[in-house]
Amino acid sequence: MVDLRSDTVTRPTAAMRAAMAAAEVGDDVYGEDPTVIALEQRVARLFGHEAALFAPSGSMANQIALQLVVPPAHELLCDANAHVVTYEFGAAAAIGGISTRTWPFAGGQLDVDVIASMIRPDGYWAVPTRAIAVEQTHNMAGGVVIGLDTLRALRGVADAAGAALHCDGARIWHAHVADGVPLAEYGALFDTMSVCLSKGLGAPVGSVVVGSAENIAKARWIRKRMGGGMRQAGILAAAGLYALEHHIDRLADDHARARRLADALAPYGVVDADRVRTNLVLLDLSKTALDAHGLAGRAREQGVLVSVIAPRTVRLITHLDADDAAVDRAIAVLSPLLAA
Repeated sequence: MVDLRSDTVTRPTAAMRAAMAAAEVGDDVYGEDPTVIALEQRVARLFGHEAALFAPSGSMANQIALQLVVPPAHELLCDANAHVVTYEFGAAAAIGGISTRTWPFAGGQLDVDVIASMIRPDGYWAVPTRAIAVEQTHNMAGGVVIGLDTLRALRGVADAAGAALHCDGARIWHAHVADGVPLAEYGALFDTMSVCLSKGLGAPVGSVVVGSAENIAKARWIRKRMGGGMRQAGILAAAGLYALEHHIDRLADDHARARRLADALAPYGVVDADRVRTNLVLLDLSKTALDAHGLAGRAREQGVLVSVIAPRTVRLITHLDADDAAVDRAIAVLSPLLAA
């Protein structure tokens, strides 16, 4: 099977497995796992922050970060298709007691003036806005990279309002590779970040919350409360350390393969190849006679797995386990299906 459903389907490489097997470990709930400590320090340094916390999943890392910057019964602003409100099962409300309000989804593009106009200050008998969240890169926008100037303008809006700025940076490594922006430059713009190790970087488990030392000390309590305290987690952290050392620069290969997919399928009117800059390719079937489940089912019959994310939208993601031959096979299967 050629599996392009997600970059979460990757398996640890032999070298990554060797690093995991050799990891020095301790009890991380006691703060005594040296490999976890090394991972947290490494990620904090990369983004220019004081501290970081290893968490089992991206959703948990996001929700820990949101609880750090938004008190219960206060408000978070984000876009209507943001992962933190679309794919995390209402955790902000259910676990954090956080009220969310969204601006209209615009394909990953941010209108900073619209966001600024939505902020509710204290004192007006309304839920006050405490934080703004953005997603870099944006999943539902097909891996769009938010430009640095836009993020700087949004930082200015947050500062003026006394609000925090959170980045769901599950695929921020892709933005770094695509635009060449140093990770520390991204880090300087955000109060809290969640960065994922188990998507494009190919680790089997884990994300990292990044922030100030004070916030990360609080985050440890929140993680334990949410059931995220792990014991000899250095076995998992070792995979993350290996990924940071060996799998960031190679993301350019995934970007090139995604663009090759997009170029091959663009003639069928389902994708604008020029918008594909990272590892996601969204196929818009609205101008065809196809529906997403039908296309995915027929592709599966021929050994190609794709993800259905809406009734007329299919997602393809290139990753560590999808080589050139896999992309060739996907093109060979999908092209006649789209042409039919």
